[in-house]
Amino acid sequence: MSATLWGAGPSWNASGLLRTDPVPEEGEDAVATISATETLSEEEREELRKELAKVEEEIQTLSQVLAAKEKHLTEIKRKLGINSLQELKQNIAKGWQDVTATSAYKKTSETLSQAGQKASAAFSSVGSVITKKLEDVKNSPTFKSFEEKVENLKCVRNYKMIL
Repeated sequence: MSATLWGAGPSWNASGLLRTDPVPEEGEDAVATISATETLSEEEREELRKELAKVEEEIQTLSQVLAAKEKHLTEIKRKLGINSLQELKQNIAKGWQDVTATSAYKKTSETLSQAGQKASAAFSSVGSVITKKLEDVKNSPTFKSFEEKVENLKCVRNYKMIL
């Protein structure tokens, strides 16, 4: 295995568990770590190795227990007829429910509702103004004169078609 800055790299202990070398904390350098391990007596090192092996064994045991619990969970879900799609639907529904219950959502929803009402009122007002302007144009003398000329043209065209 290739050497690392903090030692020879990962190695395996007698029970087949990964043994790791200490990793410097933030702000600590490799020289300080090496110096600290050099000051330990052989007895202290052996005690730390035993403790490390014990902790690694506990982690492995917990991982096995977790894997067994996950397998049991999967079996229970299978018996209940719960599949991944149903879980996804439930998770989405629960997530949406959680989101809509937040004060931020409620405030945003209220603000958007008010904005929508104001926009609706503004569009209604604009529509009324446009309608009024079109009526004004239709009733203006210029439009009436134009309307009469168009009617006269229609009459002339229809007259020529008759002849």
